[in-house]
Amino acid sequence: MLRIAVPNKGSLSGPAMEMLHEAGYRQRKESKELVTVDPDNDVEFFYLRPKDIAIYVASGRLDIGITGRDLLLDSGANAEEILPLNFGRSTFRYATKPGTAEGPKDFGGMTIATSYEGIVAKHLADQGIDASVVHLDGAVETAIQLGVAEVIADVVETGTSLRNAGLTVIGEPILKSEAIVVRRTAAPSDDPKVQQFLRRLQGVLVARSYVMMDYDCRAEHLERAVALTPGLESPTISPLHNEGWVAVRAMVPARDAQRIMDDLYELGARAILTTAIHACRL
Repeated sequence: MLRIAVPNKGSLSGPAMEMLHEAGYRQRKESKELVTVDPDNDVEFFYLRPKDIAIYVASGRLDIGITGRDLLLDSGANAEEILPLNFGRSTFRYATKPGTAEGPKDFGGMTIATSYEGIVAKHLADQGIDASVVHLDGAVETAIQLGVAEVIADVVETGTSLRNAGLTVIGEPILKSEAIVVRRTAAPSDDPKVQQFLRRLQGVLVARSYVMMDYDCRAEHLERAVALTPGLESPTISPLHNEGWVAVRAMVPARDAQRIMDDLYELGARAILTTAIHACRL
């Protein structure tokens, strides 16, 4: 039975369970459940603190897990990323009071407060910067005001919290993170159960990125229409009862669907429909 770690709470938890549900896996019904068994798919899910998941996977107790790239790197665990999941995106950056420093090159002798000391310590070491790192749990914006540190390093989304604290972002991003699937470093890459799990998640990712588009088109405009909707291999073309018309079906990127519909209409296509794709295998 495949043993998989899933975030039990936080910003990664809900989207992770939603993706697993879309991939056909049974998920827990109550937040207090720590383990869910899915006998139909021969999988057992363990709901753990996101920060601990890479450590459990690295120990070999669990086969794979879903966590954040930042949490994996900060843990220092002997685990590796095998699939990005396209949700839970965040950017990790330095911030300080205006005029304190222009970038990491000015951090020498300073103290940096963060909840991710593993990431920060490695980033400083890689750049040869001699600075101290102090660990704080939770929000770190007040560390500078209280004199604990001259600089903070934290996840930045809109930057509103930093601005409210009188801080400004400096330097390039330390790390761009998102939800990922991890496994133990050097674990066999050909495990059929793991490969099936990854195919299912990849199917969800593709299904979320595409829609199925159907439309009717005059035969003399078909080549130009197909150029707009080439599909993955090629579109499906079917003759209609009315002579000179054909029906076309193709997968198109969801982000471009409205523009493609406009272009097809201008070309003379009619009965243009888009349908959501819930699952696929390519």
